[in-house]
Amino acid sequence: MANLRNIYDSRRIWKVVFLAISLVLVALFLYISNNLVKDLAVQERERMQIWADATQELSTVGSDTGGDDAVGSATDVDFLLSIIEANHNIPVLLVDDQDNILLHRNFHLPEPEDSLVFEISPTNLEYLNKKLRHLKNTENKIEIQIDEATTQYLYYEDSTLLRRLAFFPYIQLAVLILFFAIAYFALMSINRAEQNKVWVGLSKETAHQLGTPISSLMAWMQLLESMGVDQSIVTDMDKDVKRLSTIADRFSKIGSMPDKELVPINEAVTSSLDYMRARIPKRVSLYIHTNDQTNNGVMLSQTLFAWVMENLTKNAVDAMDGEGRLDITVDDSPNNAVILVKDTGKGIPRKNFKNVFTPGFTTKKRGWGLGLTLVKRIIEEYHNGQIYIEESEVGKGTTFCIELPKIKS
Repeated sequence: MANLRNIYDSRRIWKVVFLAISLVLVALFLYISNNLVKDLAVQERERMQIWADATQELSTVGSDTGGDDAVGSATDVDFLLSIIEANHNIPVLLVDDQDNILLHRNFHLPEPEDSLVFEISPTNLEYLNKKLRHLKNTENKIEIQIDEATTQYLYYEDSTLLRRLAFFPYIQLAVLILFFAIAYFALMSINRAEQNKVWVGLSKETAHQLGTPISSLMAWMQLLESMGVDQSIVTDMDKDVKRLSTIADRFSKIGSMPDKELVPINEAVTSSLDYMRARIPKRVSLYIHTNDQTNNGVMLSQTLFAWVMENLTKNAVDAMDGEGRLDITVDDSPNNAVILVKDTGKGIPRKNFKNVFTPGFTTKKRGWGLGLTLVKRIIEEYHNGQIYIEESEVGKGTTFCIELPKIKS
C-alpha cells in the first residue's frame, strides 16, 4: 500500500515538474522572440529617421549653384536620393502640415500607377488617406522641419518582415504547447498501457491461483457431506466456496471484453446487492429505490456489475464508519439508466473528485486505492458508461452517479 501511495505521489510530482519546465521554456522562447521583434522595430525607426533626415537635407541642397559647390550639391543630391530609393520594404507616407500626401512608397495600391503620371488616382488616394488616418493613431511618426515655415511628417508602417515576426512568438507558443501536449499524452498513454498490463496480469494470475484451492474446497465439501456433517454447516461453507468461485470468475474477466446480456436495471441493482445486504453493519440502513417506469433494459455483465455495486457499498460503509444511511436509487435520463449511490459519510473534498479514481489514491489507513479504479474501468471500458461524483460535502456525505446506455424498445 505504501508503495502504491509513493508511486501516486511521485507521478503527481513528475507532472508538476514537467509542467514547470514547459512553462519556463515557453516563457524563455517568448522573451527571446519579443526582444528580437523590439530590436527590429527600433532598427526600422532608425532607418526611417535617416530617411527623414535625407528628405530634409534634400530640400536644402542646391540653394547654392555656383562653382564647385554646384558639383558638390549634385553629388549630395545623388547620395540623398540613393538613401530614399534604398527603402524597398517599409511602407512610407510623406505629408505636409495639412495632411496632403506629398510622397508614398511600398504600399500595395488598389490600382497600378503610371510612372509618367505624377497625380494619384482617386481610388489610390482614398486608400492612402485611409492608411494615413490609421497611422496617425500610432507611434510610427517622424516630424521633419524643412524651414521655419514648413513642416512635413513622415508616417510609416512596420515592414512585412517585422509584421510576420510579430506573429512568430504566438506561432512558436502554439507549436511549443502542441509539442508538450503530444509528449505529455504520449507518456501518459505509455503509463496507461503499462498499468493495463499490470492490471490484466495481476487479475489473470489471481484467478489462476484461486482456482486450485477452490477445486480442493469443493472436493472437501463433498467429503464432509458424505461423512454426515451437520447440513447447515455444509450449506454455509458451500455459500462461501461459491463466493470464492464468483470472485475468481470476476478476476478472470479483467483484460478481455466480457459477455453481456440484456437485463432490466432494477433487477440488476437488486440482485447485485443481495450478498452485501446481509453483511453490512446493522447500524447502516440500506434503502434501494426502484421504479417500474424506469426499469430500462441495459447490456450488462452481471458478474462485473455486481462487483461494482459491492465496491461502492463497501466504500460507503467505510466512509460512514459503520453507521449511517445508504440510499441506492435507480433513475432515468433520455439515453441512460442512472444509478445513484448516496451515503451520509465523511464526504470528499472537491479537489479529490477525480483523484479518487486514480490507482493508489486512498484516504484509508489500510487500503490499496484500487477499488474505485476498478469500478471506473468496469463501467467505462466494459459497459460504455460513466461514473463520477455527482455531489459531495465534507462531513455530510457523497453521491456517486453511474450512467449506463439503455436499450430502447
